[in-house]
Amino acid sequence: MIAVVTDALQRVLDLGGPVLLLLGAMSVILVAASLYKLWQFTAAGVGRHKALQQAVVHWDAGERAEARTSLNASTSYLKPVMEMALDGLRDPARLEAEAEARFAKLEKGFRLLDSLAQLAPLLGLFGTVLGMISAFQALQDAGTQVDPSILAGGIWVALLTTAAGLAVAMPAAVILSWFEARMDAERVLAERALRTVLAPKGTSQSAEPYGALSHA
Repeated sequence: MIAVVTDALQRVLDLGGPVLLLLGAMSVILVAASLYKLWQFTAAGVGRHKALQQAVVHWDAGERAEARTSLNASTSYLKPVMEMALDGLRDPARLEAEAEARFAKLEKGFRLLDSLAQLAPLLGLFGTVLGMISAFQALQDAGTQVDPSILAGGIWVALLTTAAGLAVAMPAAVILSWFEARMDAERVLAERALRTVLAPKGTSQSAEPYGALSHA
């Protein structure tokens, strides 16, 4: 098994040099990080707030017992925050901090995805430069005996690393944008739910602005 892996790595190294090998490692990290985030979002119940939303609707209508029953059936990661609000906590800053702590946990790994999206094309460009340097150095060493295949080898490596860099960067950017969009939607839902609980219909109570929930 080790021999097979070593042989595969050597082939990649011979094909596109260390830059291509590094981009291959980055692609593995991208897949692993994306799968982990998907598992984390699923386990936390991201996007699955039906019971929690029903609890908010009941609370807004003055149906306190029904609201608590619906909330108890919820599997949302925001359930503890909503329980605090329903139990009488009326400090918007405290509720905001509790929600943000849960958002921050779900957003761990976003910087890694962002780094992959930004670094991969730069590495591809670096490989391009190295490939062109190799091509022209071989051309110089050939002197008057110029063989087009010598130049083509360096250009091949240059184009290959560029394509590999883009192949890693584009999925990373799309995946990160999708995760960020999901978290933006989560913040909107949390803000609306907390505002409704803090100021249900028929009251004059108003919640303070949830700046971090809306703009984090």
